[in-house]
Amino acid sequence: MSSKRKRAPTKKGAKRTKRKEEVDMDSDLSDRSDTENGTQPDEVLIAGHGDAMDELSQLPEELLKTLIKPAGQLIIFGQVHWDNVGKREIKRTGKMYPNLFYPHLFTDLKVRFAVSGCVAAHNVIVTEEGKCMTFGRNTFGQLGVDDTDTKYAPTLVPALEDKNVIGAACGRNHTLFLTDTGTVYACGDNRSGQCGVGNQQPKLLVPTRINYRGPPIIKVGCGAEFSVILDIKGGLHTFGLPEYGQLGHNTDGKFFKTSTKLCFNYETSPKRVVLYIEKSKDGHVSPVDVSEIVDFSCGQNHTVAIDSKKRAFSWGFGGFGRLGHAEPKDEMVPRLIKYFDIQGKGVRSVHCGSTYSLALSDYGVLFMFGQTKRTGEANMYPKPIQDLTGWNIHNIAPGNTSIILNADDAVIAWGASPTYGELGFGDMQKSSTVPKEVGKLSGLKVYCLTMGFSHTLMVVNNETPEALEKLKTLQTFTP
Repeated sequence: MSSKRKRAPTKKGAKRTKRKEEVDMDSDLSDRSDTENGTQPDEVLIAGHGDAMDELSQLPEELLKTLIKPAGQLIIFGQVHWDNVGKREIKRTGKMYPNLFYPHLFTDLKVRFAVSGCVAAHNVIVTEEGKCMTFGRNTFGQLGVDDTDTKYAPTLVPALEDKNVIGAACGRNHTLFLTDTGTVYACGDNRSGQCGVGNQQPKLLVPTRINYRGPPIIKVGCGAEFSVILDIKGGLHTFGLPEYGQLGHNTDGKFFKTSTKLCFNYETSPKRVVLYIEKSKDGHVSPVDVSEIVDFSCGQNHTVAIDSKKRAFSWGFGGFGRLGHAEPKDEMVPRLIKYFDIQGKGVRSVHCGSTYSLALSDYGVLFMFGQTKRTGEANMYPKPIQDLTGWNIHNIAPGNTSIILNADDAVIAWGASPTYGELGFGDMQKSSTVPKEVGKLSGLKVYCLTMGFSHTLMVVNNETPEALEKLKTLQTFTP
């Protein structure tokens, strides 16, 4: 294999000013332009152009079986005019695509999985043949197709054609791709180092291998401007913007470059999270021995993770109680969520929206903490969602302020106004503050479910006669 490297062009970044403490209150998905660039781009490894780092062998077969899902029909609903997602002012340029208030069939391709993110207006899908495709907003090249044009139809990512992509994650304007060798590639906005390639080159237009040497990676995640990766040995590594302590490295990265200019020390390469703590009521801090992290999820500015003992830890921005510690303080390192520990409630999985978190217990109870609507009350500690009692919950997809999940043979969604069709209820009732079944999707077997800032993607079985009959009742979205 060639060891030839691609040298990235050197560009000077723009400066970054202090952001408002309550960054989440601004639901605008606008492109950040206030970045302090302290380093010059170094050599980066472009996918498909040879790797100087050793290419890893394939991940264990047993693990791949759990990660690779069956293929099915892709369904989309919600806001699909990607350039207007999260924008206060609607731009009327080119062809306008209306919000899809009902579920629509999307593409004839059989799809294995689809990925978006709670602050994302772009998407990744992988077809049955293993082709990686992207579509959506592309301001910073987050689609990885070597341009910055918005794509409304799924577009092949040429640099990943010879890779078997088994996972992905979408931040506000950047994307991570995970291959079956445990290797991670990144593209898009890199002004805060969130692509992890060792520099702050502002835009990476094609997937570039991250600057990581360690055990193979088995899961990737993105916050708005930071990234998290999990290795096969249970080690968690983070990189990007350190604000609010969201990287878990015991710092928010702030420093004064001049007497009036506040800057950040960005983490441009993956750095392992080494300290986990618990706090007593009187504020006493003691370390917690964590041998292995097994799952995690990223919100806009926070992360929740669970270890092999089914304990939950959270860190980052603490506003509205999204960390589950009964106080709105930021946490600089992963802190044990006492509620689950005291109650003896083991946590099976965690799922983070922009300003809230969801945790599914071993007993199948779904807990919510944080705030899902801007004007509503916040849950400062985990509270069970009583309306879901008795449901056998499978897939959970949190968005910006909406939530959709698959339980038994039903799809259930809820979210406070304003919504854009991402709940799939239709144009009469667009929102619901309590969990409600999506009638058009009842009875379908759901393989995969994901929610973006204001849209939903799902992959469903399309091989049984019953499923085909149900799918015939849905309209088709053809951009």
